Amino acid sequence: MNHSMINSLVSMKGLQQKLDIIANNMANINTTGFKRTEATFHDVLTTTMNQPATFQQVGRVSPLGLTQGWGAKISSIQTQMSQGSMKATDLDTDMAIEGDALFEIAIPTVDADGLPAVKPAWTRDGTFSLNSRPGDPDNMYLTTKQGFAVLDINNQPVRIPNYHKIRVEEDGSILAYSELQPGTPALQIGRMKLVQMVRPQVLQQLGENMYTMPDTIDPALGDVVRVVGTDPFNPEADKLAVRQGFVEQSNVNLAEETTELMLTQRAFQLNAKALISADNLMALTNSLRS
Repeated sequence: MNHSMINSLVSMKGLQQKLDIIANNMANINTTGFKRTEATFHDVLTTTMNQPATFQQVGRVSPLGLTQGWGAKISSIQTQMSQGSMKATDLDTDMAIEGDALFEIAIPTVDADGLPAVKPAWTRDGTFSLNSRPGDPDNMYLTTKQGFAVLDINNQPVRIPNYHKIRVEEDGSILAYSELQPGTPALQIGRMKLVQMVRPQVLQQLGENMYTMPDTIDPALGDVVRVVGTDPFNPEADKLAVRQGFVEQSNVNLAEETTELMLTQRAFQLNAKALISADNLMALTNSLRS
């Protein structure tokens, strides 16, 4: 097949994927806790065509040989975990993280033997609520919108006694105040588990603003996930704060996404025109008669 057609077809496929990524970012501009993704391109293959030594003329500065590319494709799709703006909701169960960290949640699953198990996942969407559990009528549990339990620093679901109002400190500590006996001291419920991703590029999206690790990677390893508050030599932990009564909005910038969309569309159109030109030249060549 004509080299120009291969180059254009390969590049158009990668650009189409990037258009889908941009469209997904723009569609989630109002999604709480959403993190935009961006694509990185690299050359599929680059070859050098040799030229005879006679091409080396006096005054030529460029080296011999012609560089020939075969298009570009997406090499990686990365999630940008930059901070989004805060929106006040004044709800006690709504929380946002100021800084580089995520809430840890537990997703029910089954292990290799078919037995019930729990898989850790992470989110920046702090739109939580209090829900009851069968068999425990005396407590309420802090859960996500999907009903998954929010974990504390001991890897246990955050549990709030009935008829208690919660207050969350900046470090994630939870205090519960009785609504029936306002004068009683607050109960120390525990501390929310906040984690920092040492290698955020390995995160996999589960949908609904949730992330997890591939099965081949153990999240308990310190070089992948760092639990905030367990490392006294981590200066980044001092820059974190949990904001109760707020939710974090999407970090998508509409102006930037629109600009990127226009540039990608122009690149797609350029490759489409190159494909049409190559096809016309081939048709013209086939129509020639000796």
